[in-house]
Amino acid sequence: MVVSKMNKDAQMRAVINQKLIETGERERLKELLRAKLIECGWKDQLKAHCKEVIKEKGLEHVTVDDLVAEITPKGRALVPDSVKKELLQRIRTFLAQHASL
Repeated sequence: MVVSKMNKDAQMRAVINQKLIETGERERLKELLRAKLIECGWKDQLKAHCKEVIKEKGLEHVTVDDLVAEITPKGRALVPDSVKKELLQRIRTFLAQHASL
């Protein structure tokens, strides 16, 4: 029963993602997110964190994969709630307009 619900959820996510791509809304949401993250200073904060990690470990000892693994949790945590809420609201509005999904 649990596996069936997981499969159904995955199918629904795939259908929604496909509709977002087809309508161009996914790209618009990505651009909105990019602009909001720059506006709130998120990008600068993450850049500074990257520099700290590289300085701590030494440039020769850090791979891109290491850096991504190190900064991803902090990057997610630094996204302001207001940005998350705005994005979620835009997705909900999109879904309401495309209720036939």
